[in-house]
Order: sequence, then C-alpha cells, then structure tokens
Amino acid sequence: MSSLDQNQEEETLAGEEGAHWISVSDLMAGLMMVFLLVAVVFMVIVQKESERMREVAEIYQDLREALYEDLLEEFEEDLPGWGAELSPDLVITFQDSGALYEIGSANLRPRFAEILEEFFPRYVGVITSEEYREDIEEVRIEGHTSSEWTNAVSENDAYINNMRLSQARTRSSLEYVINLPEVNAEEDWLKRNLTANGLSSSQPILNPDGSENSELSRRVEFRVRTDADSRIRAILEEQRRPLQEAEEP
Repeated sequence: MSSLDQNQEEETLAGEEGAHWISVSDLMAGLMMVFLLVAVVFMVIVQKESERMREVAEIYQDLREALYEDLLEEFEEDLPGWGAELSPDLVITFQDSGALYEIGSANLRPRFAEILEEFFPRYVGVITSEEYREDIEEVRIEGHTSSEWTNAVSENDAYINNMRLSQARTRSSLEYVINLPEVNAEEDWLKRNLTANGLSSSQPILNPDGSENSELSRRVEFRVRTDADSRIRAILEEQRRPLQEAEEP
C-alpha cells in the first residue's frame, strides 16, 4: 500500500471516529436536556403542592382561631364553675377525675352528669354549625389518669389498670352525652365523629421541676380535630404517586 493510500485510509478512519464521538456527545447532551426538563417540571410540581399545603394550613389555622373564639364566647363564664379550661388548641379540660367519677369506677358523679347536660348540647351547637361541621374530622373524649394505682405490683400493672379505667370512663361519658335528648338532631353526625379514648397515664401533667402532678393529670378532655392533617396527607400522597409510578418497572 502506498503512503498516499495509507494516509487517505487513516483520514477516513479518523473522520468516522470523530463522527462517532459527535453522535455520542449529541446523545448525552440530549439526555441531559431531558433530565433537566424532568427536574424542572418536578420542582414546579413540588412548589405548587407546597403552596397548596401552606394554603390549607393557613385556612385551618384561621378556622381553629375562629372556633376557639366561638367556644370561648359560649363557655367563658361557665368554665370556672365547672372546674374546666379551654385551650387555643381546641381542648376543653375538666380537671380532677376523682370529682367527676366515683373513685375507681366509671360511674359519673351526679355533679359531673349535671355539667355534661349543661355543657354538651351547647358544645355540639357550636361545633356542628355551618362554619365548622364539614371541617371537623373527629371530636375525642379523652380520659387521662395519674400513674398511681393503689396496691399495684409494678408500674406496668398500674398503667394497665389505669388504661382499663380511663377507657371505661370515656365510654360511659360518651354513652351519657350521646343519649341526651338535646343532641338527638345531630345523632348521625356524632356517631361519625365522636370517639372515646382512654389514655391511662401516657400524657401526665408535670410540675415545673419535672415531677408528675397527680391531681392535674387526672382529667377528662373534649378535643376537636379538624381535617387539615388528612388533607395535607392527601396532597403528600399526590406528590409521591408520580415518583412511585416512575420507579415501577
């Protein structure tokens, strides 16, 4: 082969190799553009969903504040006489379950029954008003105890006994209030939304020094939960779904 032919062949091979690398570089550039576009779209989606969550949170913060003000207006004068408190997180607390139930029993004391007769129909009237009824996910009657239990053989034994007692007390309270004639018109709504939850000593009230305040720990609470959390969870699920579908083979 002459030197001229050899040079021509080398030039041809070099040209083909260069064309090959140009094609690969074009392909990589194209892929990078696709990935960049996907990343930008994903970021836009995440930003929009974050804005939706923020809007939901703001709406429900306004709702909580309005509901708190309405409950305060309804019960502010009565709470001290009932030994009760209303907190901004929509919890009405009746203190000292020893004054509310018979000792070691789920039976309501007559005075607490009178309080519930006066309190609960008015409470239902506020929370089932048109402004709030569709945005309330749950109304919880929560029973709390101290960690004490006479003659308990261990801390676990005391906890289980108190759990049994707190659950029985919240069930008896629910049974009492849902059968009040004044709330018959909202019976279906209450059956969907009213629950009884005995929590034993899992959420004690503490003194400033960190020790348990046994008296304040024994309490009954009526707690309103809006559906803001469930709506935010739904938005998060919408965000996860495209990612899960993309990961599927």
